[in-house]
Amino acid sequence: MVIGLLLGAALLVLVDRCAVMYAEQRAEQTLQRKLGLAAAPEVNIHGFPFLTQVLGKRLDGVDVTLRDVPADQVSLAKIRAEATDIRLFGDLPLPVDGARAAQVDGDVLLSFDDLERDIGASHVRFSALDGNSVRAAGELPVAGWQVRIHALAHLRRDGDRGVATSVSGMWLDVPGIATYRPGRPARLRLHSEAAERISRDRTKARALLAVPSVARQLGVAPEATRLALRDDKALSRIMERPGFTDRLMRANLVDLVSDHPEALEGAGVDPVAARALMRLPVRELSERVAFSFHLPKQAKGLRLRNITVEREGIRADLTGSGLAVGTARRADG
Repeated sequence: MVIGLLLGAALLVLVDRCAVMYAEQRAEQTLQRKLGLAAAPEVNIHGFPFLTQVLGKRLDGVDVTLRDVPADQVSLAKIRAEATDIRLFGDLPLPVDGARAAQVDGDVLLSFDDLERDIGASHVRFSALDGNSVRAAGELPVAGWQVRIHALAHLRRDGDRGVATSVSGMWLDVPGIATYRPGRPARLRLHSEAAERISRDRTKARALLAVPSVARQLGVAPEATRLALRDDKALSRIMERPGFTDRLMRANLVDLVSDHPEALEGAGVDPVAARALMRLPVRELSERVAFSFHLPKQAKGLRLRNITVEREGIRADLTGSGLAVGTARRADG
Protein backbone atom coordinates (compact mmCIF):
# COMPACT_ATOMS: atom_id res chain seq x y z
CA MET A 1 0.00 0.00 0.00
CA VAL A 2 2.83 2.37 0.87
CA ILE A 3 4.54 1.66 -2.44
CA GLY A 4 1.25 2.14 -4.25
CA LEU A 5 0.64 5.45 -2.49
CA LEU A 6 4.15 6.62 -3.35
CA LEU A 7 3.73 5.62 -6.98
CA GLY A 8 0.37 7.32 -7.10
CA ALA A 9 1.79 10.50 -5.58
CA ALA A 10 4.70 10.42 -7.99
CA LEU A 11 2.29 9.99 -10.89
CA LEU A 12 0.19 12.93 -9.72
CA VAL A 13 3.31 15.09 -9.40
CA LEU A 14 4.39 14.02 -12.89
CA VAL A 15 0.97 14.82 -14.34
CA ASP A 16 0.96 18.17 -12.54
CA ARG A 17 4.42 19.09 -13.84
CA CYS A 18 3.53 18.04 -17.37
CA ALA A 19 0.41 20.18 -17.16
CA VAL A 20 2.35 23.23 -15.98
CA MET A 21 4.94 22.74 -18.73
CA TYR A 22 2.16 22.57 -21.30
CA ALA A 23 0.53 25.70 -19.87
CA GLU A 24 3.83 27.58 -19.89
CA GLN A 25 4.47 26.61 -23.51
CA ARG A 26 0.95 27.63 -24.48
CA ALA A 27 1.36 30.96 -22.70
CA GLU A 28 4.70 31.57 -24.44
CA GLN A 29 3.14 30.94 -27.85
CA THR A 30 0.17 33.20 -27.08
CA LEU A 31 2.36 36.07 -25.88
CA GLN A 32 4.66 35.73 -28.87
CA ARG A 33 1.71 35.90 -31.26
CA LYS A 34 -0.12 38.72 -29.47
CA LEU A 35 2.96 40.91 -29.06
CA GLY A 36 4.46 40.13 -32.47
CA LEU A 37 7.78 38.94 -31.03
CA ALA A 38 10.55 37.36 -33.07
CA ALA A 39 11.35 34.93 -30.24
CA ALA A 40 9.08 33.28 -27.71
CA PRO A 41 9.21 34.72 -24.18
CA GLU A 42 10.06 32.74 -21.08
CA VAL A 43 7.09 31.93 -18.83
CA ASN A 44 7.40 30.43 -15.34
CA ILE A 45 4.20 29.59 -13.42
CA HIS A 46 4.45 29.70 -9.62
CA GLY A 47 2.84 27.43 -7.11
CA PHE A 48 2.24 23.74 -6.51
CA PRO A 49 0.13 21.90 -7.30
CA PHE A 50 -0.71 23.57 -10.57
CA LEU A 51 -3.87 21.67 -11.45
CA THR A 52 -5.68 22.67 -8.26
CA GLN A 53 -4.96 26.31 -9.11
CA VAL A 54 -6.33 25.79 -12.61
CA LEU A 55 -9.48 24.12 -11.28
CA GLY A 56 -9.94 27.11 -9.01
CA LYS A 57 -9.41 29.42 -12.02
CA ARG A 58 -6.68 31.29 -10.16
CA LEU A 59 -2.89 31.28 -10.31
CA ASP A 60 -0.69 32.59 -7.52
CA GLY A 61 1.81 34.18 -9.86
CA VAL A 62 3.60 34.01 -13.22
CA ASP A 63 7.04 35.31 -14.19
CA VAL A 64 7.42 36.48 -17.80
CA THR A 65 10.68 37.49 -19.49
CA LEU A 66 10.61 38.99 -23.00
CA ARG A 67 13.75 39.79 -25.01
CA ASP A 68 14.37 42.05 -28.02
CA VAL A 69 10.93 43.65 -27.89
CA PRO A 70 10.27 46.27 -30.64
CA ALA A 71 9.59 49.66 -29.05
CA ASP A 72 9.29 52.25 -31.83
CA GLN A 73 12.76 53.55 -32.69
CA VAL A 74 14.68 50.90 -30.73
CA SER A 75 14.32 47.41 -29.28
CA LEU A 76 14.13 46.73 -25.56
CA ALA A 77 16.77 44.20 -24.56
CA LYS A 78 14.68 42.74 -21.78
CA ILE A 79 11.26 43.11 -20.18
CA ARG A 80 10.79 41.21 -16.94
CA ALA A 81 7.36 41.07 -15.31
CA GLU A 82 5.82 39.22 -12.38
CA ALA A 83 2.04 38.88 -12.54
CA THR A 84 0.11 37.98 -9.38
CA ASP A 85 -3.47 36.99 -8.55
CA ILE A 86 -4.27 35.78 -12.06
CA ARG A 87 -7.77 34.82 -13.14
CA LEU A 88 -8.00 32.19 -15.87
CA PHE A 89 -10.49 31.90 -18.76
CA GLY A 90 -11.29 29.02 -21.09
CA ASP A 91 -12.60 25.45 -21.09
CA LEU A 92 -10.87 24.51 -17.86
CA PRO A 93 -8.93 22.61 -16.71
CA LEU A 94 -7.20 22.80 -20.11
CA PRO A 95 -6.69 24.58 -22.42
CA VAL A 96 -6.38 28.03 -20.86
CA ASP A 97 -7.37 30.57 -23.55
CA GLY A 98 -6.93 33.78 -21.63
CA ALA A 99 -5.95 35.37 -18.35
CA ARG A 100 -6.17 38.64 -16.43
CA ALA A 101 -3.59 39.63 -13.79
CA ALA A 102 -4.67 41.79 -10.87
CA GLN A 103 -1.16 43.22 -10.49
CA VAL A 104 2.00 43.28 -12.62
CA ASP A 105 5.43 44.45 -11.47
CA GLY A 106 8.83 44.22 -13.12
CA ASP A 107 11.38 46.23 -15.04
CA VAL A 108 12.48 47.17 -18.55
CA LEU A 109 16.04 47.42 -19.88
CA LEU A 110 17.12 49.36 -22.96
CA SER A 111 20.77 48.33 -23.28
CA PHE A 112 23.46 50.55 -24.77
CA ASP A 113 24.45 47.66 -27.05
CA ASP A 114 20.95 47.62 -28.53
CA LEU A 115 20.97 51.40 -28.91
CA GLU A 116 24.23 51.25 -30.85
CA ARG A 117 22.80 48.48 -33.05
CA ASP A 118 19.48 50.22 -33.72
CA ILE A 119 21.09 53.61 -34.42
CA GLY A 120 24.07 52.01 -36.14
CA ALA A 121 23.78 54.18 -39.28
CA SER A 122 25.12 57.09 -37.23
CA HIS A 123 28.01 55.10 -35.73
CA VAL A 124 27.00 56.39 -32.32
CA ARG A 125 28.24 54.91 -29.07
CA PHE A 126 26.39 55.41 -25.78
CA SER A 127 27.53 55.28 -22.16
CA ALA A 128 26.18 56.34 -18.78
CA LEU A 129 26.92 59.86 -17.58
CA ASP A 130 24.75 60.00 -14.46
CA GLY A 131 21.40 58.72 -13.26
CA ASN A 132 19.48 60.85 -15.73
CA SER A 133 21.81 61.43 -18.69
CA VAL A 134 23.59 59.47 -21.39
CA ARG A 135 26.84 60.39 -23.09
CA ALA A 136 26.77 59.90 -26.88
CA ALA A 137 29.74 59.89 -29.26
CA GLY A 138 29.91 59.22 -32.99
CA GLU A 139 31.83 60.01 -36.16
CA LEU A 140 31.10 61.40 -39.61
CA PRO A 141 33.24 62.67 -42.51
CA VAL A 142 33.16 66.44 -43.18
CA ALA A 143 35.13 67.95 -46.09
CA GLY A 144 37.99 65.51 -45.71
CA TRP A 145 38.01 65.58 -41.92
CA GLN A 146 36.85 62.71 -39.72
CA VAL A 147 34.71 64.62 -37.23
CA ARG A 148 33.74 63.26 -33.85
CA ILE A 149 30.32 64.16 -32.49
CA HIS A 150 29.83 64.44 -28.73
CA ALA A 151 26.57 65.23 -26.98
CA LEU A 152 24.51 64.61 -23.87
CA ALA A 153 21.08 62.99 -24.08
CA HIS A 154 18.90 63.80 -21.05
CA LEU A 155 16.04 61.45 -20.24
CA ARG A 156 12.48 62.71 -19.93
CA ARG A 157 9.17 60.93 -19.56
CA ASP A 158 6.88 60.71 -22.57
CA GLY A 159 3.54 60.06 -20.93
CA ASP A 160 3.46 57.11 -18.53
CA ARG A 161 4.46 54.51 -21.13
CA GLY A 162 7.44 56.04 -22.89
CA VAL A 163 10.86 57.64 -22.55
CA ALA A 164 12.33 60.34 -24.81
CA THR A 165 15.51 62.41 -24.75
CA SER A 166 16.55 66.02 -25.16
CA VAL A 167 20.03 66.72 -26.51
CA SER A 168 22.41 69.38 -25.19
CA GLY A 169 26.10 70.08 -24.80
CA MET A 170 26.91 69.14 -28.39
CA TRP A 171 30.38 69.67 -29.77
CA LEU A 172 32.17 68.58 -32.95
CA ASP A 173 35.77 67.58 -32.60
CA VAL A 174 38.46 67.39 -35.30
CA PRO A 175 41.30 65.51 -33.58
CA GLY A 176 44.47 67.55 -33.33
CA ILE A 177 42.90 70.61 -34.98
CA ALA A 178 39.88 72.26 -33.39
CA THR A 179 36.58 71.86 -31.55
CA TYR A 180 33.37 73.50 -32.74
CA ARG A 181 30.45 74.08 -30.38
CA PRO A 182 27.25 75.19 -32.15
CA GLY A 183 24.84 77.50 -30.40
CA ARG A 184 24.75 81.11 -29.28
CA PRO A 185 27.49 82.09 -29.24
CA ALA A 186 29.09 79.51 -31.51
CA ARG A 187 32.69 78.69 -30.65
CA LEU A 188 35.59 77.37 -32.71
CA ARG A 189 38.66 76.71 -30.59
CA LEU A 190 42.04 75.17 -31.29
CA HIS A 191 43.21 71.92 -29.79
CA SER A 192 46.37 71.93 -27.73
CA GLU A 193 48.32 70.25 -30.57
CA ALA A 194 47.33 72.95 -33.07
CA ALA A 195 47.98 75.74 -30.56
CA GLU A 196 51.44 74.38 -29.79
CA ARG A 197 52.28 74.21 -33.50
CA ILE A 198 51.30 77.85 -33.91
CA SER A 199 53.27 78.91 -30.82
CA ARG A 200 56.40 77.46 -32.46
CA ASP A 201 55.79 78.84 -35.97
CA ARG A 202 56.11 82.60 -36.55
CA THR A 203 54.31 82.44 -39.90
CA LYS A 204 51.23 80.82 -38.34
CA ALA A 205 51.26 83.14 -35.32
CA ARG A 206 51.62 86.25 -37.52
CA ALA A 207 48.60 85.13 -39.61
CA LEU A 208 46.42 85.15 -36.47
CA LEU A 209 47.84 88.37 -35.02
CA ALA A 210 46.99 90.12 -38.29
CA VAL A 211 43.33 89.87 -37.27
CA PRO A 212 42.63 92.55 -34.59
CA SER A 213 39.89 90.56 -32.85
CA VAL A 214 42.22 87.58 -32.40
CA ALA A 215 45.08 89.79 -31.21
CA ARG A 216 42.78 91.22 -28.52
CA GLN A 217 41.81 87.70 -27.39
CA LEU A 218 45.51 86.86 -27.15
CA GLY A 219 46.07 89.86 -24.92
CA VAL A 220 48.39 91.68 -27.36
CA ALA A 221 48.11 95.49 -27.47
CA PRO A 222 47.57 97.14 -30.89
CA GLU A 223 51.01 98.83 -30.86
CA ALA A 224 52.76 95.55 -29.97
CA THR A 225 50.75 93.81 -32.69
CA ARG A 226 51.82 96.29 -35.37
CA LEU A 227 55.47 95.89 -34.36
CA ALA A 228 55.22 92.07 -34.31
CA LEU A 229 53.73 91.97 -37.80
CA ARG A 230 56.91 93.49 -39.25
CA ASP A 231 59.61 92.43 -36.77
CA ASP A 232 60.45 88.76 -36.04
CA LYS A 233 62.13 89.53 -32.72
CA ALA A 234 59.08 91.38 -31.43
CA LEU A 235 56.88 88.52 -32.62
CA SER A 236 59.10 85.97 -30.88
CA ARG A 237 58.85 87.89 -27.62
CA ILE A 238 55.03 87.67 -27.82
CA MET A 239 55.12 83.96 -28.65
CA GLU A 240 57.50 83.25 -25.77
CA ARG A 241 55.29 84.91 -23.15
CA PRO A 242 53.95 82.52 -20.47
CA GLY A 243 50.43 81.38 -21.27
CA PHE A 244 50.53 82.22 -24.98
CA THR A 245 49.55 78.65 -25.97
CA ASP A 246 46.69 78.62 -23.46
CA ARG A 247 45.35 81.90 -24.80
CA LEU A 248 45.49 80.44 -28.31
CA MET A 249 43.32 77.55 -27.12
CA ARG A 250 40.78 79.93 -25.52
CA ALA A 251 40.48 82.23 -28.54
CA ASN A 252 37.22 81.94 -30.49
CA LEU A 253 38.02 81.70 -34.22
CA VAL A 254 34.44 81.56 -35.52
CA ASP A 255 34.61 84.99 -37.21
CA LEU A 256 37.72 83.99 -39.14
CA VAL A 257 35.78 81.33 -41.04
CA SER A 258 33.75 83.90 -42.97
CA ASP A 259 35.64 87.17 -42.51
CA HIS A 260 39.31 86.12 -42.56
CA PRO A 261 39.65 82.65 -44.10
CA GLU A 262 43.20 83.48 -45.19
CA ALA A 263 44.23 83.96 -41.54
CA LEU A 264 42.70 80.62 -40.61
CA GLU A 265 44.49 78.91 -43.48
CA GLY A 266 47.74 80.65 -42.54
CA ALA A 267 47.37 79.22 -39.03
CA GLY A 268 47.12 75.69 -40.43
CA VAL A 269 43.34 75.20 -40.34
CA ASP A 270 41.47 74.47 -43.58
CA PRO A 271 38.80 77.23 -43.85
CA VAL A 272 36.71 75.19 -46.31
CA ALA A 273 36.47 72.30 -43.87
CA ALA A 274 35.78 74.70 -40.99
CA ARG A 275 32.99 76.33 -42.98
CA ALA A 276 31.48 72.92 -43.77
CA LEU A 277 31.70 72.03 -40.09
CA MET A 278 29.81 75.14 -39.03
CA ARG A 279 27.13 74.63 -41.66
CA LEU A 280 26.11 71.21 -40.36
CA PRO A 281 22.46 71.48 -39.26
CA VAL A 282 22.29 71.21 -35.48
CA ARG A 283 18.84 69.63 -35.56
CA GLU A 284 20.03 66.85 -37.86
CA LEU A 285 23.06 66.25 -35.65
CA SER A 286 20.84 66.08 -32.57
CA GLU A 287 18.68 63.45 -34.25
CA ARG A 288 21.77 61.29 -34.65
CA VAL A 289 22.12 60.93 -30.90
CA ALA A 290 18.50 61.33 -29.71
CA PHE A 291 16.35 58.28 -29.08
CA SER A 292 13.04 57.26 -27.56
CA PHE A 293 11.01 54.16 -26.77
CA HIS A 294 7.45 53.24 -25.80
CA LEU A 295 5.94 50.09 -24.39
CA PRO A 296 4.22 47.97 -27.08
CA LYS A 297 0.63 49.02 -27.74
CA GLN A 298 -0.52 45.46 -27.11
CA ALA A 299 0.69 45.66 -23.50
CA LYS A 300 -2.23 47.75 -22.30
CA GLY A 301 -2.40 48.62 -18.63
CA LEU A 302 1.37 48.75 -18.11
CA ARG A 303 3.21 51.92 -17.05
CA LEU A 304 6.82 53.00 -16.55
CA ARG A 305 8.23 54.66 -13.45
CA ASN A 306 11.61 55.27 -11.74
CA ILE A 307 13.58 55.66 -14.97
CA THR A 308 17.34 55.64 -14.39
CA VAL A 309 20.59 55.31 -16.33
CA GLU A 310 22.79 52.41 -15.29
CA ARG A 311 26.12 51.09 -16.51
CA GLU A 312 24.58 48.67 -19.03
CA GLY A 313 21.74 50.86 -20.21
CA ILE A 314 18.46 52.55 -19.28
CA ARG A 315 16.24 50.78 -16.80
CA ALA A 316 12.69 51.56 -15.73
CA ASP A 317 10.34 49.90 -13.26
CA LEU A 318 7.22 48.35 -14.76
CA THR A 319 3.84 48.34 -13.07
CA GLY A 320 0.23 47.80 -13.99
CA SER A 321 -3.08 46.23 -13.04
CA GLY A 322 -5.83 44.41 -14.84
CA LEU A 323 -3.54 43.27 -17.66
CA ALA A 324 -5.49 40.87 -19.91
CA VAL A 325 -4.33 38.38 -22.54
CA GLY A 326 -6.40 36.23 -24.90
CA THR A 327 -10.12 35.75 -24.26
CA ALA A 328 -9.92 37.95 -21.16
CA ARG A 329 -9.11 40.93 -23.35
CA ARG A 330 -11.93 40.12 -25.75
CA ALA A 331 -14.27 39.91 -22.79
CA ASP A 332 -13.21 43.44 -21.87
CA GLY A 333 -14.32 44.59 -25.31
